[in-house]
Amino acid sequence: MTDVAARATAGFRSAYGQQPAGRWAAPGRANLIGEHTDYNDGFVLPFALSLRTVVAASPQPGERWTAWSETTDQPVEFGAAEADEPGRVTGWGAYVAGVVWALREAGYAVPGARLAIASDVPLGSGLSSSAALEAAVLAALVDLGGLDLPAERRPRLAQRAENAYVGAPTGIMDQSAVIRCREGHALFLDCRTETVEHIPFDLDAAGLAMLVVDSRAPHRHADGEYASRRKSCEAAASALGVPALRDVAVADLDAALGRLPDDETRRRVRHVVTEDQRVLDTVALLRAGRVRETGPLLTASHASMRDDFEITVPEIDTAVEAALAAGALGARMTGGGFGGCVLALVEAASADAVADAVTRAYAERGFTAPRHVTVLPAPGATRLP
Repeated sequence: MTDVAARATAGFRSAYGQQPAGRWAAPGRANLIGEHTDYNDGFVLPFALSLRTVVAASPQPGERWTAWSETTDQPVEFGAAEADEPGRVTGWGAYVAGVVWALREAGYAVPGARLAIASDVPLGSGLSSSAALEAAVLAALVDLGGLDLPAERRPRLAQRAENAYVGAPTGIMDQSAVIRCREGHALFLDCRTETVEHIPFDLDAAGLAMLVVDSRAPHRHADGEYASRRKSCEAAASALGVPALRDVAVADLDAALGRLPDDETRRRVRHVVTEDQRVLDTVALLRAGRVRETGPLLTASHASMRDDFEITVPEIDTAVEAALAAGALGARMTGGGFGGCVLALVEAASADAVADAVTRAYAERGFTAPRHVTVLPAPGATRLP
């Protein structure tokens, strides 16, 4: 993280001609298991990554905000009028303006600020680069303004920024993970109650590693496919007379499916209900220290996303198949779908061999070569020294 923090500081000096008052970091996240369960009031199990977004910031007078990003090298500037009207600020600046808007809407006196942003979280890869940006900006503004906003309330506010200002219908998982995760743990989140439990996830002790493969197939949360899956789930819950699909037990699944009007809706519901159970089963194994035994659950999750929820793409399926054939204990897509990344639980000593097998499979199919990194569970958003 030293490099990305240094880049944020250097960017701030270049853009504003002075040193920042401080630096704040927030991680990307990978979801170990529990996909599209969050907006169904269900369960998820993400962990934070060592890949981080860093915001260097200082206050500036009045209700003005200026943000510079190393990605574009072009500052975005807006005032209260633009911040108070969702949609006025567009592009990447909308995530910054959305945080300002959400804080102001919640009654906080948001300080004017200059910000410089650098990031190691790959864009469009399903590792929640947007939530990392929101969380880092939020942490900076809260500290600069001395705002009384406890950590447990920050995910909901950051989610509102993304939903209502940016227009991306994400659930609460991404923001909860990037803000509340702990090093060496996965975050067991009940998306209905927003209660969390930090579950030990010690890969090193088990002789394992988590390989993250960037499929290079772009991942877009705000597109119509994500929204259509959410709408389908909400319609199914209404048809079944339950508040959310989380309220359909696995034991009652067959009866529930029989009450739905078409096969597509039945497949969507089957994914969500069985995925919730897979999260609970994974948590039980991790509590017992049986990390290796979670592999088949990861693979079953991927099959459900591929066949029932229909959110995978050929590059993703190729990466999963190649990783498993090369000896991965389990593999699945992580993120909202239609691109993004694959997680593969592997023996630490064989991580490179599994990655090489995926790269060869991509070459055989004529896909753009994937990127990969091995990761360990990292801490959530924090102010840097």
